[in-house]
Amino acid sequence: MTLPSMKTVHLNTKWGILERVSIFRRFFSFLWDKILVCSIARPIQYRRLTRPDSSSSSSSPVEVVVVDDNKTLPEDHPPMICNGNEADSDLVSLKISLLGDCQIGKTSFLIKYVGDEQEKSLQMAGLNLVNKTLFVQGARIAFSIWDVGGDSNSLDLLPIACKNAVAILFMFDLTSRCTLNGVVGWYSQARKWNQTAIPILVGTKFDDFVGLPPDLQWTIVTQARAYARAMNATLFFSSATHNINVNKIFKFIMAKLFNLPWTVERNLTTGEPIIDF
Repeated sequence: MTLPSMKTVHLNTKWGILERVSIFRRFFSFLWDKILVCSIARPIQYRRLTRPDSSSSSSSPVEVVVVDDNKTLPEDHPPMICNGNEADSDLVSLKISLLGDCQIGKTSFLIKYVGDEQEKSLQMAGLNLVNKTLFVQGARIAFSIWDVGGDSNSLDLLPIACKNAVAILFMFDLTSRCTLNGVVGWYSQARKWNQTAIPILVGTKFDDFVGLPPDLQWTIVTQARAYARAMNATLFFSSATHNINVNKIFKFIMAKLFNLPWTVERNLTTGEPIIDF
């Protein structure tokens, strides 16, 4: 075989390999997209329950439970209404994500909000998923709250956690400026996957923050307000220990989404939990 012929065979072989590699890349890219979509949990079915005593007033709030597709209710549980879409006709599901560095109080904040009314919790490496249902003006509001771990390994969970979220809480420790600086990275990463969610900047551990020197408090407040303006976000200072602004943040989200007649008051008073927008 002549030298030009050998070069031609070599080039053909090389292009053939490159073409197969390209096909495999496209295939695995397609497969990964499918896995990503399928890995998003199907909405949990919230169903209304009838009361054993038919004489109960119809105006009483109905009981709501979470039913897993792979589990059954205990035998002594009241019967369920499962007639087509009737069970979920008044249910509004809202997904909310909590993002921020490690050890800033995200999980304590979440536990303070759901309290003993927590319906179902799913814990896995880097993720804590909690559901809570409320009754608002005759409708059931089902919060699905995604608490994402703050380490670098949790970045892989951001696409799933941010997809379809109606609000994202970007959280930081008021006593640690480095966690406030970390919000920038969390915000930029989250916006890659969700550009429509309501952004809320939440400073935690306000009860510890008030013990800092006044000049340091002023610096943190000024920086947090500047970040909130850049993010077009509402700023809340909160404390899970003393339940400061925890419930108010979720009321704010519902009011914003459903145009409810509830407004939050701005508070920039020194020594008090800041609310700025």
